[in-house]
Amino acid sequence: MNASLAALQQRLHYLFADVGLLTLALTHRSFSADHNERLEFLGDSVLGVCVAHLLYQRLSNLPEGDLSRVRASLVRQEALHPLAVTLGLPDVIRLGEGEMRSGGQKRPSILADALEAVIGAVYLDGGFAAAQALVNRLYQSVQINPAMQAIGKDPKTELQEWLQARRLKLPLYTVVGTQGAAHRQTFDVECEVTEYALSERGIGGSRRAAEQSAATAMLQILKLRQNA
Repeated sequence: MNASLAALQQRLHYLFADVGLLTLALTHRSFSADHNERLEFLGDSVLGVCVAHLLYQRLSNLPEGDLSRVRASLVRQEALHPLAVTLGLPDVIRLGEGEMRSGGQKRPSILADALEAVIGAVYLDGGFAAAQALVNRLYQSVQINPAMQAIGKDPKTELQEWLQARRLKLPLYTVVGTQGAAHRQTFDVECEVTEYALSERGIGGSRRAAEQSAATAMLQILKLRQNA
């Protein structure tokens, strides 16, 4: 194990049994065909559950809809990026030469995704309790209060709430294609609402951005149907 990974584990307050999982979590697709996107997918879900539990405890009087908006503000890229910087991920992220030259180690989307991948790696290595402890430490210094709901809803959150209000299943997001060089990729994501047999596509410079774009398109269609 090199010194940078050892130092990162100290900052995480977690020692990996399989340090290869941590290395994978820090590997961008521009660096290797074996990269962190599957761990990011897993970590995104684990993060959502951990933050939901944290809010359930801290904001005990807040109703479900407001809790959802606070959670959305805490797990969005803008919130994850500074947490990743505090952990020192820009110094240990593994990027291809093109991505390095274009400043990828400072790009918020790359760092936010890497942080989710690290959470996913801790979950696989040590289980849910270890991942939850990490998330709690990450957000320990973050001011969390009901006023955060005023930040507003991102399209994915708004779509989720729209469907939940009608007791419908959550949307399914699928990456259907990528284009461009590894350091300049665009993602094509499909958003599907199965009960209505509807699907819409979105394009973005990251999977996260493409999902938001697809959710925006789906919301427009659903609202048009509702008003028709």
